[in-house]
Amino acid sequence: MSSEARLMQGNEACVEGAIAAGMRFYAGYPITPSTEIAELSAEKLPKVGGKFIQMEDEIASMGAVIGASLTGLKAMTATSGPGFSLKQENIGFASLTEVPCVIVNVQRGGPSTGLPTLPAQGDVMQARWGTHGDHPIIVLSPSYVKEVYELTIRAFNLSEKYRVPCILLMDEVVAHMREKVELPDPSTIKIINRKKPAPSIVNYEPYRDYDGDGIPPMASFGEGMPFHVTGLIHDVTGFPSTNARVTEALINRLMKKIFDNLDDILDYESIFVEDAESVVISFGSTARSVLRAVRLMRQEGQKIGMIRLKTIWPFAHKAIQNLSSQVKNLLVAEMNFGQMVETVRASAGGRFNVVGLNKFNGELITPDEVIVKVREVMGHA
Repeated sequence: MSSEARLMQGNEACVEGAIAAGMRFYAGYPITPSTEIAELSAEKLPKVGGKFIQMEDEIASMGAVIGASLTGLKAMTATSGPGFSLKQENIGFASLTEVPCVIVNVQRGGPSTGLPTLPAQGDVMQARWGTHGDHPIIVLSPSYVKEVYELTIRAFNLSEKYRVPCILLMDEVVAHMREKVELPDPSTIKIINRKKPAPSIVNYEPYRDYDGDGIPPMASFGEGMPFHVTGLIHDVTGFPSTNARVTEALINRLMKKIFDNLDDILDYESIFVEDAESVVISFGSTARSVLRAVRLMRQEGQKIGMIRLKTIWPFAHKAIQNLSSQVKNLLVAEMNFGQMVETVRASAGGRFNVVGLNKFNGELITPDEVIVKVREVMGHA
């Protein structure tokens, strides 16, 4: 089958990517600007033998996704800011119990009900630290409609591979814009499924690291290997424990399975950084404005480059640390009051002048605004 070209909305690309990745269960609650994901999932999932359910709220939606994943199904939910807040306790449950699942957050202006129909990137820190306690998480952010399709598949693959919730952090602009997308032949798509326990295991312990890679094999409920799941700290049998060494070993393993595999998880794009004296860091739809600004300034002979983050968390510290000493300024463009900039500043370790370009009024950061800010910073360097 050859590739298929379609005019596609970002939210539609998300559903297409999820089904291509093997999603067969969706639970959610309609909320602007993510509603099309629920609508299209309701339409398309029954055609591939999947199940859609509209739950009574976002808390129940996240719980249903976890339950479906425990039975062996690839499961997803989608929401926006207020709903994302409600999902946080169960995201923590999925993190501790190592249940693969994908959570799509189409960001809008906040806080509270905020600006329901206008874009923002204000959930960056909530995506990383929204649930309580130390926990593993992977967060991806697309800038183009085709990339929504690709990163949705990648979100499922990473979630399944590392037994971790994976968040696709979109924004309203990417979710609702339409672009030409060529869907690949399904046979060419790399699909990763969770590691299953060997049939020879007699007394299955659901949280034992049998293979030494930090990722226990996961049986499905109903397959004949019963196991216990709890949101309490647990030992390898899945039953609660308050033993300090058990607790330390569990949290260490949860975090190390991410940090030991950064080369596989991290994904970012470096553009014109080889000779750059100033570099703009961005993600999501903001990166589109940044790219336009960088190209215009390069035509004027300015030594400017950009880094576009596709993986937001874990953070690509090496993208900052690998910049040459000729770089003087780092600008972080984001539609919020200043969230990612603090992580960039910490990563820079004083090597560069780090400045935020922030907009939080429901309007896009424009290429002209990027150019003005870059010139201002370069003039004061």
